[in-house]
Amino acid sequence: MSLVDALIMWAHLVAASIWVGGSIFIGIVLAPLLKTISDSVEGRLSIMIRVGRKFNTIGVPSLIILIITGIYNSVGFIVKPSLILSTNYGIVLLVKVILVIMLIVIFAIHVRLIRSEVERKIESKNLSGDHLQKLRSKIIMLGRLTVILSLLILLMAALLHSGV
Repeated sequence: MSLVDALIMWAHLVAASIWVGGSIFIGIVLAPLLKTISDSVEGRLSIMIRVGRKFNTIGVPSLIILIITGIYNSVGFIVKPSLILSTNYGIVLLVKVILVIMLIVIFAIHVRLIRSEVERKIESKNLSGDHLQKLRSKIIMLGRLTVILSLLILLMAALLHSGV
């Protein structure tokens, strides 16, 4: 492994730490903590949206770095596609790629759901209780899916590293 390969793997690991660690922190630490801080669903959602937007300033670049470095790390299989379905490594890599695509789609839906217009309506209390509950449920479900997919992607990475 060359120094360049090692640095690219390091960038991949740092980006994965930021993405997965931040996602887990928001879902497992921050969300339950907010229930003890505010009784208002609007208040909790508003804080979560602001924290999410702040996290996205490092989370999205980390996700982009993960994709770029992941492609670099997989170049041997990309230039020889026949290896993808004919080796265990290739199959695990394909599963990982599918999970990454699913993660990107779920994350895009999540970001689209919480666009600025919705955030303004939450802060100005212009959403009905029913609409607010539906929005909250969707945000929670999408957040959980993001964490689960991220952890499954890490599992695929561990399998790839072990040489499956």
